[in-house]
Amino acid sequence: MRRAFLAVLAAFLACLLVPVCGAVSMSITATPAQAHIGDTIELSGSITGVKTIAVYLFVTGPGLNIRGVTLENLNIPAGRGLFTTAPVNLKNGRWQYNWDTSVILGNPKPGRYTIYVVSSPVDRIRDTAGEYATADVELLPPENPPEEIPVPLYLPLAALLFVAVAGIVARR
Repeated sequence: MRRAFLAVLAAFLACLLVPVCGAVSMSITATPAQAHIGDTIELSGSITGVKTIAVYLFVTGPGLNIRGVTLENLNIPAGRGLFTTAPVNLKNGRWQYNWDTSVILGNPKPGRYTIYVVSSPVDRIRDTAGEYATADVELLPPENPPEEIPVPLYLPLAALLFVAVAGIVARR
């Protein structure tokens, strides 16, 4: 009877230790932590406890979807297969991604952004395992705002004329 009790106890303890031994641990750093819109920010970190070829990145911030969005296009919510990915070095678990904020689709606003790195392709709301790490980045207004190029007056008039002619031709 005592042997059976010890065997059951040993099996129970082994079950408790297995998830702890295989726990996923992640890290992320953003350099610099304060940058102007248009600068490049280096994101890097590591992942242990799981062998993977890539980590998944998304960002939250002013005016963005609360689930997070891709780093390349602020209009695309993260999830459902849409993520920014960074390759993982299988030998040491390190990864790196250069976020060029000058080529983002969408309109980043100055403010505080939180960048998430996750081990599986789920968004911020659906990540129930807690296998993620975050880094905060402060985006400042661009140092050199883009010059506004005025639209010549004839361009909208030519477009209106084109639409009118196309409408007349389509009626025939």
